[in-house]
Amino acid sequence: MKRQLPLAICFLSGLYMLLQYFSPHPSLDFWKSTLLHWLIVVGVFAFFLGIMSLWSAHLRKIRQAVPGWGYSVVTLLAYVATVVAAIGWGKSGDTPFMWLYNNIYYPIQSTLLALLAFFIASASYRAFRVRSLLATILLAAAVIVMLGRVPLGDIITGGTFSVLADWLINYPNLAAKRAIFVGVGFGGAAIALKILLGIERSYLGTGNR
Repeated sequence: MKRQLPLAICFLSGLYMLLQYFSPHPSLDFWKSTLLHWLIVVGVFAFFLGIMSLWSAHLRKIRQAVPGWGYSVVTLLAYVATVVAAIGWGKSGDTPFMWLYNNIYYPIQSTLLALLAFFIASASYRAFRVRSLLATILLAAAVIVMLGRVPLGDIITGGTFSVLADWLINYPNLAAKRAIFVGVGFGGAAIALKILLGIERSYLGTGNR
């Protein structure tokens, strides 16, 4: 029963949400909205479970003094400061919460994105090594697109790279993206069907599969 009941709820809920799209009856739409509201309630409980998991994991690191436990202290202090600032003074205007966001969180986010640019450059260097015909095509397309998006490329080629870059983005690149989206759609449908039929049971936990 511990395993069959969640499987039955998942199957019936998923089947209902699937079949209600094929009927315009108002009662079906009402129960669909009700189920979506229940989903929000479940999500709120999951949010609190996430907070408990955050505190449990970092407190365990602090108690055991594992390497890097100071970062856990900073994480928990930042969490407490953010929550207190948001509840005590609100989240709009010139409040402590906005000060924390604009002067701490936003600069950290910008720094991480700036560091990410170096990782992208490193990955591009490894990917664009001319070792085969496909790598050569990839390198040529990347050079054309990069030069077509900066004024220097237009100055050098008189606007030719800009036109070529637009063509590469609007035709070969878009065709590849659509093929990927179609594959992702089929993959998502297959996973949904496996969950609906009870083949995929990872949401039950490792002991109930």
